[in-house]
Amino acid sequence: MKHLVVILLVLGSLAAKAADSGMLRVENNLDAMGTTYSLAAYGTDRYVLIAASEQALEEVRRLDRMLSNYRPDSELSQVNQRAAEGPVEVSTELFGLLARCVEYSRASEGAFDVTVGPLMKLWGFYKGSGRLPHRAEVRGVLGRIGYRNLILDANAGTVRFARKGIEIDLGGIGKGYAVDVMAGVLKQHGIASALISAGGSSIYALGAPPGEAGWKVKIRDPRNSRLTVEEVILKDESMSTSGSYEKFFRARGRMYSHIMDPRTGFPAQGMLSVSVVAPKTLDSEAWTKPLYILGRAWAAKHKPPGFRVYFCEDRAGVPCAWLQ
Repeated sequence: MKHLVVILLVLGSLAAKAADSGMLRVENNLDAMGTTYSLAAYGTDRYVLIAASEQALEEVRRLDRMLSNYRPDSELSQVNQRAAEGPVEVSTELFGLLARCVEYSRASEGAFDVTVGPLMKLWGFYKGSGRLPHRAEVRGVLGRIGYRNLILDANAGTVRFARKGIEIDLGGIGKGYAVDVMAGVLKQHGIASALISAGGSSIYALGAPPGEAGWKVKIRDPRNSRLTVEEVILKDESMSTSGSYEKFFRARGRMYSHIMDPRTGFPAQGMLSVSVVAPKTLDSEAWTKPLYILGRAWAAKHKPPGFRVYFCEDRAGVPCAWLQ
């Protein structure tokens, strides 16, 4: 899979600066939740660095067991299997995450929607590379899409579906949440300098590497993965990118990507990629999809305060640029 975001770890110069400052560097990675999680951390105590990195990755394993819809025994899968029949009591953590998802859906006017699961399956993006469904199939599935079908009872800590056929898919937010949890673990161990990545598309920069102002991250050109369109310096903030290049197929002379507009039932058109810089990775990842769908004009009026957004539009002659 080609990724638009590439972590720039200039190993030679960073290693030299770390040595000069007496800092040590530890790297670790793990495949989970359908992607690769990696981290690079600096500190003065190797044992603390190793323990912190291993605990951070163990949290990813735990979240995989909770949030994966590929695991029939995961907490999320149990909700999908039972919530149409009645209220399902869930953990405080999962309830809080679902509540945040509803907030994102309201703020984005339904462009972000975790009930998009049936559409992803219909279009073949759940486990495959995609297929072109008939419009009648899309219309049939649209009746099972909509965040308003999630009934959350904060007092009871339960989730219920308003109708049968609803299915939650946290693929558009789970990576960002996991990255933030990893960052929290590192902070608890006193780590002040680290870069955490989920698949290269959701990144959190903790502090800065030795001798640097921040962590350098490149945004690649969506039309040519060998080229860079922008370099970003991150410090105590996140950046996530969504692009049509990630999963797509071609049919009848058109390209269809996995970024689904839950309001129409069809893949969003008109955009190549969107990158969002925000304080938390949960926010940056969640907002890339609706901003990809809704576009620059909507973002200019409605994006969250303090967020930075970089658009690459699918229009000839229009350069990639930050939203002003």
